[in-house]
Amino acid sequence: MRKFNVAVVGATGAVGNEMIKILEERNFPVAELKLLASERSVGKEMEFRGKQIPVEALDEKSFTGMEIGLFSAGGSISEHFAPIATDAGCVVIDNTSAFRMTPGIPLVVPEVNPDDIKFYKNRGIIANPNCSTIQMVVALKPIHDVAKIKRVVVTTFQAVSGTGKKAVEELSQQIKELLNCQNPTIKVYPHQIAFNCIPQIDIFLSNDYTKEEMKMVGETKKILNDASIAVTATTVRVPVFYSHSESINIETQKKITANEAKEILSKAPGVIVIDNPKESKYPLAIYAAGKDETFVGRIREDESIPNGINIWVVSDNLRKGAALNAVQIAEILIRDYL
Repeated sequence: MRKFNVAVVGATGAVGNEMIKILEERNFPVAELKLLASERSVGKEMEFRGKQIPVEALDEKSFTGMEIGLFSAGGSISEHFAPIATDAGCVVIDNTSAFRMTPGIPLVVPEVNPDDIKFYKNRGIIANPNCSTIQMVVALKPIHDVAKIKRVVVTTFQAVSGTGKKAVEELSQQIKELLNCQNPTIKVYPHQIAFNCIPQIDIFLSNDYTKEEMKMVGETKKILNDASIAVTATTVRVPVFYSHSESINIETQKKITANEAKEILSKAPGVIVIDNPKESKYPLAIYAAGKDETFVGRIREDESIPNGINIWVVSDNLRKGAALNAVQIAEILIRDYL
């Protein structure tokens, strides 16, 4: 297999760090790795395959000779630099929300809709979905294939690492401050996050849903290629460092039992079922952290409607929810298209 020149945009951020780690772990065929970030990161070095690679400032000339660009530096950065990268012949896999709902740009989860990667040729860009959407659709797709989903009601419990390094540091700092009877330092979120739950992720929109909640609505329909699915979401930030958890209620057209759902999910790509309530075995954020799979448990029938299933879904938001999904897209891209 030939090797490819890869640029990581936002290399020093939490997701960028994870992308570099996963490229090495999965032995991605990298010829040259270019690490790009803002001017303030110039001078730093990051390790890849035993070598120290200097971080370079992102500019209009950064993508000369690059073939794949993994972007994770904010929507405005992607909006400006992704077209520059594609003009230079670099295929962009973008982890921000900049292009997710843009017509003609594929929004891809490899276990769900890998064939959509071919549409990268439209604009040279493939969008990586929102972290909370990714783990949900990995669990929804096999059920949808068998029973056709009519409606989804999801409540998320999202780790602070989804906001970035500063949020992780703030949670740690607040815990120490509160345990020492000090007032907590509040900068990242509108309220104290330590020992608290905040039912707001991103800004509120005119319909009183948050932007994060509406991302899940629109992205789910696009990824599953079914606009008829009704989706409603409540997204909550919780004092967990890594891994998002989700309580998902699914209404289907065709009746499936809990045992049938367990069987379907146990055979689904990228899914591990942990479901033994008698022994208190179910997915936990602390065990999903650092893992690649999406974990599903608490699988049971919704007794309030004829065709309903409840599931509990947990996944590492920095890995499957961001960096790993992008690298998996790149793996299919080089295998089937480049």
